[in-house]
Amino acid sequence: MAQAPTHVLTDPHTLEGPVPITDKYGQGFTSLDYGETPDLKVMGEGLLLMAGQTVMPFASATARNAALTPPKAGMTAFLTDSRLLTVYDGTAWVVVAAGTQSWTTPTLASGYTANGNSNGVPQYRIVNWFGEAVVMWKGGLNVPYSGGAPTNSGNFLGSNLPTAARPTSRRTVTAACSAVSSDSLSVKVDFNSDGSVAIVTQTGVQPPWVSLNNIMYSL
Repeated sequence: MAQAPTHVLTDPHTLEGPVPITDKYGQGFTSLDYGETPDLKVMGEGLLLMAGQTVMPFASATARNAALTPPKAGMTAFLTDSRLLTVYDGTAWVVVAAGTQSWTTPTLASGYTANGNSNGVPQYRIVNWFGEAVVMWKGGLNVPYSGGAPTNSGNFLGSNLPTAARPTSRRTVTAACSAVSSDSLSVKVDFNSDGSVAIVTQTGVQPPWVSLNNIMYSL
């Protein structure tokens, strides 16, 4: 008499190989199920993959760019020197948030004094403006003149701005000035890529003070 076929319960992992468990957030991370043989290589690769999808701290943008080559869209990095949180959008690194940015008081060049027209002490800070790092200024200057032009070629800083506050190319902005004691209602201010800052005035009666309030420029 023929025997009835015997049905043996078989572990599907034995037939098909390990079936990894994927994370519920769809980020591509995998884990092992019960009864599976651990694979340290797979687990290690998973940890390395996870590192690229966490907030990675770097000393500067230069250090970030050297380490993440090429970056992948969605990578997030915090720059400790400028306290900026950046994300790679697939094309470029963009600033999405700025940490606590205290105001910095620069040293003024000889002859220039602070609080022009009671506008306060000249100060600047780097902030996040719609996803872009910009430098914001406030305060006022009393401007000295020599030969009909602002002294020191209009550069009112005793030392150039630090690298983090320097634009990649010149940024020219308009600044308010004295309307009573000058022939102009405003002056031009050039923020240069070397960190120097120069006030440019028109000929004629020169303004005794210049306001830096509401000045902002992109890096």
